[in-house]
Amino acid sequence: GQASDIDIQAREMLYIKGLLNEILAKHTGKTLDQVKVDTDRDYYLSADEAQAYGLIDEVVRRDGEEK
Repeated sequence: GQASDIDIQAREMLYIKGLLNEILAKHTGKTLDQVKVDTDRDYYLSADEAQAYGLIDEVVRRDGEEK
């Protein structure tokens, strides 16, 4: 039925979120607990903040553009 389908989808989403959190923790150097807190709600970052967090290696800027 519909309720069981919703339950299955919710469990799958939680499983995938857990996998993503593990990947983010591994590649950013953050603890899994910190990543869980940071991804619990929307967490918007600027390009420089994403670099500081460890999500990206560098920010590509136009010639002459400063931080």
